[in-house]
Amino acid sequence: MKSPLSTLLCSLLFVAASSAMAADTAPVMDNKSCDPPKYPKAALMNEETGTVSMGFLISTDGKVVDSKVEKSSGSKSLDKAAVTALALCKFRAGTKDGKPEQTWTKVDFVWKLE
Repeated sequence: MKSPLSTLLCSLLFVAASSAMAADTAPVMDNKSCDPPKYPKAALMNEETGTVSMGFLISTDGKVVDSKVEKSSGSKSLDKAAVTALALCKFRAGTKDGKPEQTWTKVDFVWKLE
C-alpha cells in the first residue's frame, strides 16, 4: 500500500512534467537574419537617442505579420527606423502546447551615439 506522501509526490511530479511539456515559448529573433536599423540622418544630426519598445506579431513560419510601437524612444524617426528594419528579421516561432503558434513578442532597441 502506498503512503499518502508518496502518492502526493507522484502526483506533483506528474503535474510538473505535464506543465513542462505544455509550456508556451515566445518567439525568438534570429539576429543574423537582418541588418540592424540605420540611424536616420536628421536624428543623428540632432543627436537623438532613446529606447523604442516594439511589439511584433510572428507567424508560425517566423515572419513578421504585424508590428507596433509600444513605447516610443521620443523620436518618431528613430521609432520608424527600428520598426522598419526589425520587421525584416526572421524569428523562430513561438509555441503553445509544443505546436508553433502565431503570437506577439516584444523587442527593445536602444539608439545611442557612439
